[in-house]
Amino acid sequence: MYGGIIDLLSIVKTKPFWMATIMTLTCSVAGIFLAKLPYVNLIGALVIALLLGIGLQLLPAGIQEEAQAGVGFISNKFLRLGIILLGFRLNLEKLASAGVKTILVAAIAVSTTIALTFWLSKKFGAEDELAALTACGCGVCGAAAVMGVSPQIEAEDEARKRENEVLAVAVVCVMGTVFTLLEIVLKPILGLSDAQFGIVTGGSLHEIAHAIAAGGAFGDISLDSALIMKLSRVILLAPVALIIGIWYQRRLTKKAVRTNASEPKKLPVPWFLVGFIGTSIMGTFLPFSAGAIDALVQIAYIFLGMAMAALGMSVNFKVIFQRGKAVFGAAAISSTFLLVLMIVMSKVLF
Repeated sequence: MYGGIIDLLSIVKTKPFWMATIMTLTCSVAGIFLAKLPYVNLIGALVIALLLGIGLQLLPAGIQEEAQAGVGFISNKFLRLGIILLGFRLNLEKLASAGVKTILVAAIAVSTTIALTFWLSKKFGAEDELAALTACGCGVCGAAAVMGVSPQIEAEDEARKRENEVLAVAVVCVMGTVFTLLEIVLKPILGLSDAQFGIVTGGSLHEIAHAIAAGGAFGDISLDSALIMKLSRVILLAPVALIIGIWYQRRLTKKAVRTNASEPKKLPVPWFLVGFIGTSIMGTFLPFSAGAIDALVQIAYIFLGMAMAALGMSVNFKVIFQRGKAVFGAAAISSTFLLVLMIVMSKVLF
């Protein structure tokens, strides 16, 4: 433990860490402000930070190389810190007041979408890790889910893992944006009430930003329903990440037995997910003001935006374009299925 703290302090004192911090913090804050603009808000602050991080690849090679050690630290540690703080967004009392029905619908939507996206991605030729990240991003809560599940997947090639993360984030961004616009157009045709439409958007769109944009287009009732439904999916991030970690560990163990290889190292306990649940409980039951909760969630997005920008700085996009067809096709089909499923469930149950 003490050795880890000493290593942490030694990294924080270095010039690469502070270079990377300044660069990624600029991207993160810029992403938050740009996400407030009309139309741009469909993309979301995290994806904007990722795109700005990609833009930093245009800097001179010497600057990028010097900052690289700090970039790796930020994409790992700041990601976990951001997810922990994001738990303050979840008000467990509001979710409970929405009833078991809402949680049940969320569980059905998440589980079926993850299973279908993973199966289709594999059918179309994607590797297991990329298929799992894409499936969780489509099923739970977009970029935050991709980054939350990724630490549970052990990787021998970190560069390959970063490529998978960015590709999965790109998929949920594109699909979420397309389906946000589609659902706004379809609302008058589907004959849904404002509350039912909120259930559909919160249950089918990938990013929280997507659900807010679509649900908010038709008033407060629609927006409130969208947020409750979306947060019902977000709370499933912790159990989904744990299940993925257990599944992946068993998969590696079976592979080691078949090939007579050494046992894979055990995955670390995902304490950041325990922290995520803990901050959800704190935000719900401790006397925080609404302003304090908003500030903590904003800080969470700053840290997550920095992690996304760091990710964008260290990815080979030529490889991503070569490998993207399988998961884009799978996500398009599963997103369509999820939309139809949510329309049916909103009409039958709400």
